[in-house]
Amino acid sequence: MKRYLFTLMLALAIPAGIFAQETATIDDDVQTDVNQYGQTVKVAPLSAQAQDGILVLKNDKIGYKIWFDNRVQVDGAAFFGAPDYADKIGNGVSIRRARFALKAQINKNWYGEIDMDMANGVFELKDAIIRYDGIRNMEIQAGNFKEFFAIQRNNSSRYLQFMERPMVAQALAPSRHIGVNAKYAKDWLWASSGVFFQTVDNLETRTFVEDANKDFGMNAGTSYTEKVVFMPGWNKQDWGLHLAGAFSYRNPKVDDEAASTSGTPSVRYSTRNTSSINRKKYIDTDEIGNVDHDLLYTAELAGYWKGFRGEAVYMADDNYQIGATDHSHLYGWYVQGGWLLFGGRQNYDTNGAKFTRVTRGRSWGDVELCARYEYIDFNGLLSGPAGGAEAYCLGLNYYVNNHVKFMVNYQFNNNDRYANGKGNKFYVGCDADGKPTKDFAKVANASGKAGVDYNMVSFRMEIDF
Repeated sequence: MKRYLFTLMLALAIPAGIFAQETATIDDDVQTDVNQYGQTVKVAPLSAQAQDGILVLKNDKIGYKIWFDNRVQVDGAAFFGAPDYADKIGNGVSIRRARFALKAQINKNWYGEIDMDMANGVFELKDAIIRYDGIRNMEIQAGNFKEFFAIQRNNSSRYLQFMERPMVAQALAPSRHIGVNAKYAKDWLWASSGVFFQTVDNLETRTFVEDANKDFGMNAGTSYTEKVVFMPGWNKQDWGLHLAGAFSYRNPKVDDEAASTSGTPSVRYSTRNTSSINRKKYIDTDEIGNVDHDLLYTAELAGYWKGFRGEAVYMADDNYQIGATDHSHLYGWYVQGGWLLFGGRQNYDTNGAKFTRVTRGRSWGDVELCARYEYIDFNGLLSGPAGGAEAYCLGLNYYVNNHVKFMVNYQFNNNDRYANGKGNKFYVGCDADGKPTKDFAKVANASGKAGVDYNMVSFRMEIDF
């Protein structure tokens, strides 16, 4: 019996001793422990918080903060009104984004982030960032991230007014690449300068890069991207302006199939009609070979006033080929705006030079009514026209709370006769005998119809957590 009593007392005493020790030291600024690699490490307590529903672990005294940043977007779309000669367009649904991100401020000087997408079962690396914040008003970062060029690209997909970015932004605005970038932001001035290389979003593009290097000794392709933003009203809550210009000098990348199989530097610009469900790229330059460099540039005017937010953007690319006496000119523009109908307020992030989450006007949420007109023209290609289009879109967004949003878009797409896809892939009209043709030169003008025009209705359910 004594043995059992002794064992019971020992079993109770051991954890009691541990808890007593923890209680005695929990208020100390610094503790120590041994990690899984046998190293003595400093230990600091963390507080767990739900910041507007986002799980955050932090210790303000040592400047440490780590949090999850996840997103799910479920999309669907239906298409109607296309001419009889057009290729069929399939309705559908998809997981547009299934993002998982982990972000950490290690201390006041260093920040790290990893962000990935698993939409529809396909893995893509998004952001992988190492950032130094130790210089006042500056951020210097390296890794894989978006180039600071276009406001539509840099706006998070959480805060887009429409389900998809405009066609010209999808086709021309550079997205994520490996690079190094320095950014300055103070009061009304924001400026960025970076050097970027290839894309590393998934296994396919990485294989292209490695094969181009292995088989042909090709460099990854270097881009130099600069942007300046002036922000009148930067310190105002109810209004502000975004006046920006950006420029990028771009050598051809080697993250496509053409470079990996032929060793030829080339570029390709293409876009869908502002839809992720209709996979047809009516506007497509195909591979432009023998490229020396591209000059990409844009001008942006955006702003907000209480519940209104709008932007107007022009974007263009001049493509220069080796030995050519002229260059290709591709361009597009769009105008869009939205109004929160129930007293909400639009918000702008001066540190990121982009729009951020709205402030809802009612306890049950808020509704935003949006409209956009966009135009794109790739018919200035030296090798021949690659298509153009315009689109009219109306959107309705319901912000249930800070995490849940429902979106409905109606859009009319008007593609021209040259928008027949890569390698004359799609029908664009009827010939003189009334038969569908993919060759724009054979479309009978007497009919008055050319190009694929159609309507679409799409919806999105989104949660951010």
